[in-house]
Amino acid sequence: MGKGYAEGPAAEERFEALERGEGIAVEPEHEDRQAVYGSTADDEAKHFIGWRDEVDPDELFASGKAWGISVRRKTG
Repeated sequence: MGKGYAEGPAAEERFEALERGEGIAVEPEHEDRQAVYGSTADDEAKHFIGWRDEVDPDELFASGKAWGISVRRKTG
């Protein structure tokens, strides 16, 4: 009877390569950003205002330009 898929010299060679760390596919990391949501005079329903690294939620609230602000982590 023939050997199974994960048996024989090819499989052994592959397992040795994996032990050396060769040929391991690594998923690219998704960018993790923080999204700022809140209400504004133009749109009182809570909506996306901008990315945390581009807008300052504390400044928006202190200036009265936005309220009900929340920051949510988004992966994209």
